[in-house]
Amino acid sequence: MDVLTTVADLMELTTTYPDDDYSGPNKTGNYSNYEDDWIPNAEELPYLINVTRDVPIKYAMPLFGYMMPFLLLITLIANTLIVIVLAQKHMRTPTNLVLLAMAISDLLTLLFPAPWYFYMYTLNNHSKILFPTALCYSYHCMIETIPAFFHTASIWLTLLLAVQRYIYVCHPTTARTCCTVPKVWNAMGWIYFFALIHQSTRFFDRIFHSIRFRWEGELHEGCWSMTADWVRETITENIYYTGYYGFRILFVHVGPCLALVIFNVLLFSALRKAQLKRDKLFKENRKSECKKLRDSNCTTLMLIVVVTVFLVVEIPMAVTTLLHVMQNALDLHIADYDDLNTTILFINFLIILSYPVNFAIYCGMSRQFRETFKDLFLQGRIPSAREGSSRYSLVNGPRTSTNETIL
Repeated sequence: MDVLTTVADLMELTTTYPDDDYSGPNKTGNYSNYEDDWIPNAEELPYLINVTRDVPIKYAMPLFGYMMPFLLLITLIANTLIVIVLAQKHMRTPTNLVLLAMAISDLLTLLFPAPWYFYMYTLNNHSKILFPTALCYSYHCMIETIPAFFHTASIWLTLLLAVQRYIYVCHPTTARTCCTVPKVWNAMGWIYFFALIHQSTRFFDRIFHSIRFRWEGELHEGCWSMTADWVRETITENIYYTGYYGFRILFVHVGPCLALVIFNVLLFSALRKAQLKRDKLFKENRKSECKKLRDSNCTTLMLIVVVTVFLVVEIPMAVTTLLHVMQNALDLHIADYDDLNTTILFINFLIILSYPVNFAIYCGMSRQFRETFKDLFLQGRIPSAREGSSRYSLVNGPRTSTNETIL
């Protein structure tokens, strides 16, 4: 089990139950009925929720049990600082609004499953059976559904960032009307809306039953997870999961990654042309225009780096998810399930590891961010809107007729 893609889900929740040395009669029947005369063994319950069998524990324990608390603390501090800096009045530009939303989404992607990581791995409770059913449902939502919602939004926000910057650089006239603060707010609202719609069925596609079972000769209570009736009877599991993961592959993983690669190449090409233009302006001693173009190029380069870091961790996830879905949907043997399970575990950890990196990128490559951070946390003062406007106007770029800042 992991933050962004659960192998158990991709494998349509394969059998998970604790090791059981108890040997009893092999009986069949309605195991969820407390009034049955007999009680099943753990191995007879195909969908008994147990974390130990969901992930390779030998890797999950050091990654999510020992390293995750420190990574969570670093991410919490870094992304909170990003939010505070970008939320300043003089920093509220179209580009900064997208960066702000990305920081919040990334932070929430990690915050929701963090309590379960701490309980399961740091406190070494992964072998315990989850119970009662309300706890099982909470676990399902906080580990899988809610993080997937915020991560999906973060992916689409990154694509919005690249598209917006491409319009700024290559179509500046269009940017004055399309890339305004109100329109960016509107675009981000639609992104979160569609991300929620995409994940909405995941809140209701599974049901959890209480069940008693035998494990190591003793009676235990746990949660039995099953696909909801409306999925099995109305849509069928095959169509539902194929449609869900097919959509994720096309519009959440592979599609956005391909689009971001294209926009990154276009931005890099435009950056090189702008650099040649800047060199020409410098030779002509047009220092004012040269400085404006330099600051614009720095902003473009910073966003290229942000998108590149995103692609480095997201492309492996897109490829692995595609292989996993193809293997299940087409009944192919592309790779061993354990290997895919382990691969997804490490990729998810790398994605989480990339969250605080943006703070370092902003500090290292954005004078506007760096000086605002210094004013807030080192000098203990908040720049006024007028002061911020004058100090950072060269970084932000020319003003539009609607008083929106072009970045």
